[in-house]
Amino acid sequence: MIISNNVSLIYPDKTQALTDINLDIKPGELVYITGPSGSGKTSLLKLIMGMEYPTSGTLSVLGRQVNNSRAGNIRRIRRSIGPVFQEFKLIEGRTSLENVMMGMRFLGVKPKLMKDAANEALEEVGLGHKKMSKVENLSWGESQRVAIARAVARKPSLILADEPTGNLDYDNAINILGLLKSFRNENTTVIITTHATHLIKDEQNATFISVDKGRIAIERRYR
Repeated sequence: MIISNNVSLIYPDKTQALTDINLDIKPGELVYITGPSGSGKTSLLKLIMGMEYPTSGTLSVLGRQVNNSRAGNIRRIRRSIGPVFQEFKLIEGRTSLENVMMGMRFLGVKPKLMKDAANEALEEVGLGHKKMSKVENLSWGESQRVAIARAVARKPSLILADEPTGNLDYDNAINILGLLKSFRNENTTVIITTHATHLIKDEQNATFISVDKGRIAIERRYR
C-alpha cells in the first residue's frame, strides 16, 4: 500500500520538513499519525498524495512510485485516494449533492452512476436529508461531512484525513473519527493525522505513528 525508504523532504526555502522516513503500511490498516503542529504530519500526507516529491529516498503508494518523473503515476494514485483536508474546498452556490459529484468528475464515471454514488455517500455520512441544500447554508460540522462524502463516494483504496477533528468539541470529534473508521475494510486503508491524542488513547487494532521535528519517533502496531 505505502512503502517509504529513507524519505526526506526539503522545501524550496530550505526547510527540512521530513528526515529519513521509513514506512510499510498495509491494505486495510487504520493509521493514526500524531504530533504537534509543524511536526511534519501534513507534509507526509502531501507526499503520499503526490503533492510533493521526496527530495531523497524512495516512496511507493498503491504500487506506484512517487517522484517528479512519473506524472502518470501521480494521476493514477490520486484516482484511488479520497482526501479530507482541513480546508473543505466546497463550492458555494452548489448543493451538497453537486459538491460530492464534483469529486468524481475526472474519474470517467457515467452521470447516473455518479449521482447514485454521491447519494449513497451522503446517506452514509448522515446527510441524505441535506443533499439539495446549498453548502453555504450548512453548519461547519455538516460541511465536514460533505467533504468526507466527497472523499468516499469514489470508493477509494486509501482515505487520507488531515486533522479532521481540529475544530470540533469532544462528542462531535469522536463521531467524526468513528465515521472515518467505518470506511476501513480489507481493501481500504484509512490514515488520520491528529494532535488530539486524548481522542484515540484507548484505540485498539490500529497503527500509531508519532512524528516529531520531521522524524518518526514512535511506531506502535496493535492487532
